Amino acid sequence: MALPPAPRVAPIVPSQPEKPRKGSFLRGLGLGSGFGLGLGATAIVGGLVATLVVVGLGVAAAAGGSTGTAANLTTVWGAGAKTLRAIPIQGAIMADGSDGGLLSGGTYGYEIADQLDALTVDDSSGVVLLVNTPGGSISGSKAIADAIERYQERTEQKVLVHVSSMSASGGVYATAPADEIVSDHGTLIGSIGVIMGPFYHYKDATGLTGNLLESGVTTTGGVTSEYLTAGTGKDFGNPFRAITEAERAHYQAGIDVEYAKFVDHVSTHRDIPSQTIIDEFGAFMFDPDTAKANGLIDEVLGRDEFFRHAAEAAGLDPADTRVEMLSVPTGWESLLGISADRVPGYAPPVDQGPG
Repeated sequence: MALPPAPRVAPIVPSQPEKPRKGSFLRGLGLGSGFGLGLGATAIVGGLVATLVVVGLGVAAAAGGSTGTAANLTTVWGAGAKTLRAIPIQGAIMADGSDGGLLSGGTYGYEIADQLDALTVDDSSGVVLLVNTPGGSISGSKAIADAIERYQERTEQKVLVHVSSMSASGGVYATAPADEIVSDHGTLIGSIGVIMGPFYHYKDATGLTGNLLESGVTTTGGVTSEYLTAGTGKDFGNPFRAITEAERAHYQAGIDVEYAKFVDHVSTHRDIPSQTIIDEFGAFMFDPDTAKANGLIDEVLGRDEFFRHAAEAAGLDPADTRVEMLSVPTGWESLLGISADRVPGYAPPVDQGPG
């Protein structure tokens, strides 16, 4: 079911495709629509919607999890002998590469999960997740959260999170099981909610116009829209008719189910009463100090302070610790195939240039 373009989120990170996996709900990218954990924001052409994405050109490439070797690991902090593994979660969180767009940047949840599942105690002394995300799909966010728990149980090592700009909705869900969640100064944390849409209804429309940058409705000429369907509600989302009350009730019930799961997940892992999340937090975003007071994060530290703290939390001497992550090619290197290796977990971004 094809719908008009929705609000879009600017890409923030690097390259990746996929392993074909299906979530428990309809896809939010590509040809489907589904419930999403995200914060709506407007951005660039061909981008993806943090909450629900309707337009997608899948970019597929060779995938596969990887723990990284000396050849493809980059040191991002420190110069010691002991190591921590950094894994970025940046841009919209998608399930896998089939959710990606040609000009979209983001994170593939199942491939991040593969990285965590492949790590052993010999690879590093712990994991730090570097987060800057407006949220994303339920399946992608849950894949990361589940993998964090598996890693903790398997290795008995800690997983710490550092939020650099934003951790909204799916970001909160994905990182809730971490041992500690630390935020940088001036960030936004929260948006515990589920959204589906937007769905447009063109009342009394007489014409359509659009281009690569935007779609719209004009009043010149006439337009007829018709679907041949079988099955009640098959043309749900048709912008030339209103949503029926039965459709509204049906999909709202699904949203309510996913919201209850989301609230329970955060409540369990962050030790916050469910009713507090529902009645007081809602889907609002919070500054770091308020987020800490609410129990959504544990501390507010800059990046350097965080890495030192993470080393100490892992039982290491910060002076003898370095933080490593998989090398990620630039957006154009990935797009043009200049870089031979794709780093598992990351979708191709667009190099926006200055400004």
